[in-house]
Amino acid sequence: MTSDGRRLRTCLGHFATGVTVVTCDIDGVPHGATVNAFTAVSLDPALVLVSLHRESRAARHLDGRPFTVNVLGEGQDALARHFAGRPGSAPPRWVRTGTDRAPRLAGSLATLACTPWAAHDGGDHRIFLGRVEEFDHRPGRPLVFYRGEFRRLGPVPVRSLLTSGVQEGNTA
Repeated sequence: MTSDGRRLRTCLGHFATGVTVVTCDIDGVPHGATVNAFTAVSLDPALVLVSLHRESRAARHLDGRPFTVNVLGEGQDALARHFAGRPGSAPPRWVRTGTDRAPRLAGSLATLACTPWAAHDGGDHRIFLGRVEEFDHRPGRPLVFYRGEFRRLGPVPVRSLLTSGVQEGNTA
C-alpha cells in the first residue's frame, strides 16, 4: 500500500461503522467474515450491499451464494475478531432453521438473510448486492468500529432527544 493509500485508509477510518459478520454455507459447512462495509441500498426491492476485498476467501465464497448479514451487538468483540482471522477459545454458535438460506450467528443484534441479486467490480473489492428475504432483530446496542478499534455507543441523554425534536414514535 502506498503512502497515499495508508493516509486514505486513516482518513476513511474516521467514519464510524457498525460491525457485521457475513456468513454463507459451503457444502454444509458455515463460513463467515467480519465486514464493516455494509449498507442498506433499497427498500423496494429490499436490497443490502457488502463489499469484500476481491482477493479474500470470503469474496470467493460469497459469489452467487445466499448469505446472511449478522449485525453484532456490544460485547461481541470476540466474535468479530474470530471472523477477522483471530479466533478465540470459544467457537461461534450457529443457528439454523428450516428456512435459512445461509447460517446465522446466535446472539446477533440483527440478521438479514439474503439471496444474490448482483455482484460488481469495485476496484480492489467486489460489491455484492443481496435481496433481503428474511430479517429479524432484538433490542440492544450495536458494536461500532472507529479508527481501527471496536467501540460502544454511550447512552443518549434524554435532554438531547427532547431538544432535537425527536419524540417517541416520531423519527422524522
